[in-house]
Amino acid sequence: MVESREKSDAEWASCLSPEVYRITRLKGTEAPFTGAYCHTKMPGQYHCACCDAPLFSSDAKYDSGSGWPSFWEAMAGGAIATETDTTLWMVRVEILCSACGAHLGHVFDDGPEPTGKRYCVNSASLRLHGDEEETTNT
Repeated sequence: MVESREKSDAEWASCLSPEVYRITRLKGTEAPFTGAYCHTKMPGQYHCACCDAPLFSSDAKYDSGSGWPSFWEAMAGGAIATETDTTLWMVRVEILCSACGAHLGHVFDDGPEPTGKRYCVNSASLRLHGDEEETTNT
């Protein structure tokens, strides 16, 4: 399990850009095909934009055609928490950063092998730590 990184709502609002705050703390979403990491192929690790906890490896990233960065697995060690999401008149599985509770996106059972999962993630909830350089999204 990842160490908890809790802050008050006011603290999150003061340290995140309005877009990152809206998506990660208010459970928003970005328009498809507009996120910074939708088509990124740079190797590295994707970390939480709020607390910098490692969430996904570029080795598990694939092009799902959905318009959002997609991964077939999360990092080991409990990086991702899940909750049932019943908004928009459907039942989905929301994915959250285990360390700080940031909304990341949703997970679906239509991904590639070996897991069959598609972690569909908002670019604004991620920060890529590349093997050669660091890219920030805040």
